[in-house]
Amino acid sequence: MTGIQTLLDNRPPTVGAMFNLRVAKTPDYEAFRYPDENENWISLTWAQTRTRVWEIGAGLLSLGLQQEERVAIASNTRIEWVLIDLAINCAGGATTTVYPNTQGSEFAHIVTHSDSHFFVAENVEQVEKLRAFVPEGQVRTVILLDGEAEGALSVADLRERGRAHLAEHPSAMDDAVAATGPGTLATLIYTSGTTGLPKGVELTQGNWTYEGVAVDSLDIIGAGSLQYFWLPLSHVFGKAVSMIQLQIGFASVIDGRLDRIVPGLGATNPAFMCGAPRIFEKVRNAVKASAGGGVKFRIARWAFAVGRDSNPYRLAGRPMPRSLALRYAIANKLVFSKLQERMGGNIQFMVSGSAKLSPQVQEWFYSAGIVIVEGYGSTETSAVAAVNHPTTPRFGTVGPALPGTEIRIADDGEVLVKGPGIMRGYHKDPEQTAEVLIDGWFHTGDIGELDADGYLRITDRKKDLMKTSGGKYVAPQKVEGTLAANIPYVSQVVAVGDGRHYISALVTLDPAAVANWAKRHGKEELSYAQLTQLPEMRASVDRFLKRANAKLERWETVKRYAILDHELTVEDGGLTANMKLRRSVVTQRYADVVGTLYDDEGDD
Repeated sequence: MTGIQTLLDNRPPTVGAMFNLRVAKTPDYEAFRYPDENENWISLTWAQTRTRVWEIGAGLLSLGLQQEERVAIASNTRIEWVLIDLAINCAGGATTTVYPNTQGSEFAHIVTHSDSHFFVAENVEQVEKLRAFVPEGQVRTVILLDGEAEGALSVADLRERGRAHLAEHPSAMDDAVAATGPGTLATLIYTSGTTGLPKGVELTQGNWTYEGVAVDSLDIIGAGSLQYFWLPLSHVFGKAVSMIQLQIGFASVIDGRLDRIVPGLGATNPAFMCGAPRIFEKVRNAVKASAGGGVKFRIARWAFAVGRDSNPYRLAGRPMPRSLALRYAIANKLVFSKLQERMGGNIQFMVSGSAKLSPQVQEWFYSAGIVIVEGYGSTETSAVAAVNHPTTPRFGTVGPALPGTEIRIADDGEVLVKGPGIMRGYHKDPEQTAEVLIDGWFHTGDIGELDADGYLRITDRKKDLMKTSGGKYVAPQKVEGTLAANIPYVSQVVAVGDGRHYISALVTLDPAAVANWAKRHGKEELSYAQLTQLPEMRASVDRFLKRANAKLERWETVKRYAILDHELTVEDGGLTANMKLRRSVVTQRYADVVGTLYDDEGDD
């Protein structure tokens, strides 16, 4: 550990310093690949990236950007987001991240509470929100990526200003990097706000360089690898991965369009991808639904049974018995190779973060020869506090602590984290900072356990535990994850309880899975809302629910459920901007539906 600690102690002090080192080491290596307006892939080397970043950063300096001054970015993930964020940090400013689907009061709160004086808008819609919800005069400069709006600069305008500024002040950006320190604010990320308005988490330049060097020391990702990057850069996971890239030097395909992930993987053949659990669940459910019935279904079911039998041998690094090895080779030829091709044909591993991944989903992919490792962290820990290694995954855990980070379990089961990745504090909120940061330990609010080897297992959120009349505590995330992993039609699940009886659930169905079901059953003329309420549709869900309940303890099983005729959305308040369920909001909004799921005869 001494060698790793030396690396951590001598890491680059700032994002700008880490970026400059990367450019100096590999100026002509590919840094980014992105689609143009005609869907052609454009490549940038690290040297070309630095030219663009320096021009954008100098443009911001020419507009008066000061150290730690906030620049809000409201955009989906795209190359401009990456370049502008880098430029802000190198120029000494701080990025305020705004999910583009953030609405109304929450949008206004983020931009005003952060004191953002610059606003980068993906399109005119974001500019209109700014002008509708943020007091006039707070934002002095608007930069627009697509379209035109009165008073807004384009990225081309900004770069032109930067070139002029550099011509007059050649060392402007180098001076800005030199003037920035590890404690300088780099990023202000507002937490998802499952209750009330979100809190602004202050993350420093030193937080990000720690993430880069600590992950690099694990030797998980090679410098010659290609990443497919679609993660929202408004989320801490996306920002952390982009900082890890600066340290290691791998290349990234940048395309945040969710509907283009599968074709993008096929076109670029990346070696790894990071994602949220829901993406992997959707891929699994889509594959299972597409198998339909008949011979194709039976072959797929046989193949995955073979895969499950092979998992213990492959996880332990032991050779399979000859008969099993032969069966696995056939299963791979007939089924698994097709899935691997669908994921680009070159995937070495994938990383899941931002929420708990179902072990069943993880094992299913591993059966098919695709490794998904799970990591753990939060906005307050700069994303990665623990992670599994792809060569030694331990399913059901989020891995051991990152080098330099400490994790311990409090007496009540809460996970506590300490280390260089911990936030500076909550913006303008010293009282709430003091509540969660005690003697350097961040109180995560998660419940977990550490095994003898230091691998962390997260079981639930402390505040979300439900108690039955029999005194049993139920983790809603476990129930929700099990249903989502075992019912291929499911899109969203909200576990609910009345504190007296059994566990119930509100369920929404995946539109693509429902459409496939309708095609197989000759009901394509019906709408999504109509299909979800059909007795035949419910019967299909019932069959899979029995399988899901068999994987839960008796007191955790879902006795009753209701299928909503629409998905939960950010706009209706059911989801946060980063697509997490607002459980309390949902249960209150659908209290009448929840009420129908309980009667006086229930048990736990």
